[in-house]
Amino acid sequence: MLQINKITKTYVTGDFKQTALDNVSLNFRESEFVAILGQSGSGKTTFLNVIGGLDQYDNGDLIINGKSTKHFKQSDWDAYRNNSVGFIFQSYNLIPHLSIIDNVEMGMTLSGVSISEKRKKALDVLEKVGLTKHLHKKPNQLSGGQMQRVAIARALANDPDIILADEPTGALDTETSEQIMQLIKEIAQDKLVVMVTHNPELATAYADRIVRFSDGKVVDDTNPLANQKIKDNYKLKKTSMSFLTALKLSGKNIITKKWRTAITAFASSIGIIGVALVLSLSNGFDKQINSFETGALSNYPITISQNAMSMDAFGPPKENANELTEFTKDKVVYPYDASKNSVTHKNVLTQEYMDYLDKIDSSWLDGVSYSRSVKMNLLKLSDGKATPLNTAAAGFSIYPSKADQSSNSYLEQYYDLLAGNFPTNKTDLVLVVDKYNQLEKNSLEALGFDGNSENIDFNNFIGHEFKMLMNDDYYVKSNNYYIVNGTTTDLSNLYNSEKATTLKISGIIRIKEDISISSLPAGIVYSDKLAEDFIENAKNSKIVLDQKQSDFSVMNGEVFVEESSTASNRMGAGGKTGQTKDSALAALGASSIPTGVALYPVNFEAKENITNYLDQWNSGLDEEKQIKYTDMASMITSLSGNIMDAITLVLIAFAAISLVVSMLMIGIIIYVSVLERTKEIGVLRALGARKKDITRVFNAETFIIGTCSGILGIAITYLLTIPVNAVLLNLTDLTNVAQLNPLHAFVLVVVSVILTMIGGLIPAKMAAKKDPVVALRSE
Repeated sequence: MLQINKITKTYVTGDFKQTALDNVSLNFRESEFVAILGQSGSGKTTFLNVIGGLDQYDNGDLIINGKSTKHFKQSDWDAYRNNSVGFIFQSYNLIPHLSIIDNVEMGMTLSGVSISEKRKKALDVLEKVGLTKHLHKKPNQLSGGQMQRVAIARALANDPDIILADEPTGALDTETSEQIMQLIKEIAQDKLVVMVTHNPELATAYADRIVRFSDGKVVDDTNPLANQKIKDNYKLKKTSMSFLTALKLSGKNIITKKWRTAITAFASSIGIIGVALVLSLSNGFDKQINSFETGALSNYPITISQNAMSMDAFGPPKENANELTEFTKDKVVYPYDASKNSVTHKNVLTQEYMDYLDKIDSSWLDGVSYSRSVKMNLLKLSDGKATPLNTAAAGFSIYPSKADQSSNSYLEQYYDLLAGNFPTNKTDLVLVVDKYNQLEKNSLEALGFDGNSENIDFNNFIGHEFKMLMNDDYYVKSNNYYIVNGTTTDLSNLYNSEKATTLKISGIIRIKEDISISSLPAGIVYSDKLAEDFIENAKNSKIVLDQKQSDFSVMNGEVFVEESSTASNRMGAGGKTGQTKDSALAALGASSIPTGVALYPVNFEAKENITNYLDQWNSGLDEEKQIKYTDMASMITSLSGNIMDAITLVLIAFAAISLVVSMLMIGIIIYVSVLERTKEIGVLRALGARKKDITRVFNAETFIIGTCSGILGIAITYLLTIPVNAVLLNLTDLTNVAQLNPLHAFVLVVVSVILTMIGGLIPAKMAAKKDPVVALRSE
C-alpha cells in the first residue's frame, strides 16, 4: 500500500550539509504495526515526516496505493495528510483553546465533512478510546494519558490509511504507556501504523515489524516486504477551511485571552472614536447651520428676470466698510458706489409663463414681487424745478405682497422700521438701506439728494414727495409725434397739476439683524398695486393706442426692427440702436408682463418645491428657450456646506493618523499571536490545512478584533456625545450638537475591520509560510 523507493533527504545550513535519509527503500503492508528504532540523528523522525507529507523528499519516490507523489503540488500534500495520514505526537499537540470533541473534529472539518457526520464519527472514536465523558473539557483538564487518547482519536477520526506515531509514550508512565500501546496495536489490525520509538522493549512487545535506522539508512528489517506492482487507485479529496470555521477557531482562541483582546480592541478603537467624534460634531454643526439658514435664508427670494444674473453671494467690498458699523444707530444714510452684475442668460418672459407662475401652490409662498420696465412718469422737485425722475437710477423696485394678508406684512416681518411708518396705501414709498445704512450715490442723486454728502439725516427723507402722471396727462401730440407736456427744463405745470398723483416716502427700513441678508435692494420700494393701476390706465391711453397702429415710434419716428432680428441688424439710422414695437409699448405701460419676478418661499422645503416646479417648465426645452432663475439661498448654503466639509476633512485627516497607528499596533499584536500559536499552526498543517487556511485563521482573528474595535469605538463615541453636548451647551447655547449619523457609524465599523485586516495581513502571511515540522517542534 505504501512504497518508499530510494528516497533521499538532505538539510543544508550555510556551508554545512547533512544527509538525513540516504537512498531509503521500504515497502509497507495495508495493516501492520511497524516500529522504527535508531539512535538520535539516525533519520527515523525525518523518515516519519516524509511519510506523513510534512517534509518533502529530495530524490526517489513515495508511492501511495500505486500513486506516485513525485509531481505532488503543495495542495496535493495537504490533501494527502488530511485523507491518508493520522498523526500521534509525543507531546499530544492538542489545540488548547478547543474542547476535546472540537480537537477530534478538526481534521474532518478541513475535509468538508458535514456537521452531523463529523459529530457522529468523533463520538465513535472517543468512545473507542474511552473518553465519552470528557467531550467538552479542554486539554488542560485531562491527564497525560487522556490527552494522548484524544490525539489517537483525532488521528483515527478521518479514517486515514496510515497512522504515524512519534514517541507516543515518551511522556507517559509505564502503566499508561502499556495502555496506549495496546490501543495502537488494536488500531494496527486494519491500518498501517508506523511508530518511531527509542524503547526497544515496547517495540518488541507490540510491533509486528521492527525497522532499524542508522546514519540515514535502513540497517535492519525484521519482516521486509518485496516490491509489488499495485494498480493506481488513489483519489485525493482537496481540503478547505471555510471562513466561518476560521472565525470559530480564532474566536475560541480570543476568548482564552479576552482581557488582552479587550485592551487591544480599545487601543485600536481610539482612532475610530476620534473620527466618529469629528463626524458627529460635523453632522451636528451642519444641522445647526441648516437650521440657521432655514430661518435666515428660507425667505430669500427665487428671482426670475429677463437677464439672469451671476453674482458674488456676498457682494463686492464696500469702499468705506472698515469705517462703518453694522446695524449702526446713526440716523443718517451713507452713499457708496455699487458694482454691476454680469448677465449670463437671456430670459424671454411670456404671458404663458406668467400664467404658469400664477399656478404655483400659494401655501409655498410667503410673498411675490414684480419688477416692471414701465416708465411711470414720475417727477421730482429740485431747486424749485420739476424734472423727470430716473426710476432705474433711483433703485425703484416692488416689495413683496401677499394675497391673503396686508401688503406690508412682508416688510414688517423681515425689516426693522428706522424712521417714519410702514406703507399703508399704494402711494406710500419706502426707502431701504443696507445694514450699514448705506445708499448708492447715483440713487441719492436720482432722488434729488446730494450724493457727495458725508451723511444725510433720516428726517430729510420722511415725507419727501414725488408726483406720478398718467400717459394722457404727461404726453401731448405735436404734429405726428408725442412729446412731454411741458418745457424740457421745468415740468412744474405737470408737477402741480390736480391730475398728478402724490407719492411720498413714508418710512426708512433695514433688514432685521437676525435675518442678516436683505432680500430687497437698497433704494425705493413700492406696491405692485401702484404699477398695476398705471398699466391698466396706460393700455387705453392715446399714445399707446396710436403706437399700436404705427410701425414707427410715435415719440421720435424711429422705425422698429423685427423682434427676431440679430444684434447686428438691430441698428437704426445714424447708428442708433433699433427698438422693437413690443419694447416701445412696454415702456409706455401697455404690457402687463413684468421684467422680473421674485418668489419668496415660506421655508426651505417650500423653496425646494418651488424650484422643482420651475424646473418642470424647462424640461425638454432648448437652452436658449429655458427660463433661468437665481436661487441665492442655495448658493449661500452650498458655500457654507463646502466650508464645513473642508473643515471636517481636515479634522478627519488628523484623527485618521491614530487609525494608521492602530493598524500598525494590530500588526504587532497579530504577529505576537502567530508566535504564540506556532504549534497550533503545525498541528493544523499536519491535519491537512493549506497555507491559505492558515492565513484565513489569522485573518479571522483580525476580523474579530477589528469588528470589536469598531463597535466599541462607536459605543464609546455615543457615550462621549453626552458630556460633549453638555459642554457645548454651556459654552455656546447650542443644543444636541454632537450627533453621530448611523450610516457614518456603520461605515466606521467597516473601516475599522478593513484597516485591522490590512494591519494583520503580513503576520498572517508569515504564519502561512511557517514550516510545519519546525512549527510542531516549537514550545
